[in-house]
Amino acid sequence: MTYQPTDIITSEAEIRDAVDGIHSAQQLKVLDHIDAHCRVWIERSPFIMISTVDATGKLDASPKGDPAGFVKVVDENTLAIPDRPGNHRFDSFQNILQTGRIGIVFLVPNRNEVVRVNGSAQIVRDAPLLESMAIKGRVPTFAILVGVEEAFYHCGKAIIRSKLWQPQEAAPIDGLPTYAQALHAQTQSGLSFEQIDTRLRHNDSNRLYDE
Repeated sequence: MTYQPTDIITSEAEIRDAVDGIHSAQQLKVLDHIDAHCRVWIERSPFIMISTVDATGKLDASPKGDPAGFVKVVDENTLAIPDRPGNHRFDSFQNILQTGRIGIVFLVPNRNEVVRVNGSAQIVRDAPLLESMAIKGRVPTFAILVGVEEAFYHCGKAIIRSKLWQPQEAAPIDGLPTYAQALHAQTQSGLSFEQIDTRLRHNDSNRLYDE
């Protein structure tokens, strides 16, 4: 049976009544552009999470990773995220085409804080821009162009609590399914486990920048 909640919050006032007031710095820190502090963080980040939403409110969160600085700071109001070979689902692209909205979290290894950026999004094929983001001679086919509306640092409590940068504290991975095991069980594709596993190993070794 699906869990049914018994005490649902229905207003911001109920949240504010239960929690101490917000510090003024947490409101004032939100910028409408990329300043020098946000820029250096973005240029050192090798991993981001992007969130998008479609016209019906259906959400998607997707990881993106590349060498540090792969997200290009075009100017103080604009970022560009190169699209690399992936699963060809294009969930983020479909959402952007419908609503043109995006949220991004920038991580830097061994730092507990993150930088968050929210704003508008377009899918572009501007040749000079794409060529400036080539890796190993591979020019991305598309880029997500982000119009920055909000940019701010977020404190490190979540990463501190998770011990994300302390692998010696991580739970053991014994017993976790591999990607191939999960796909074989969930997709009913007709392919054998060995076929799926071979394809995934090939992708990880040979399709980082090639289709």
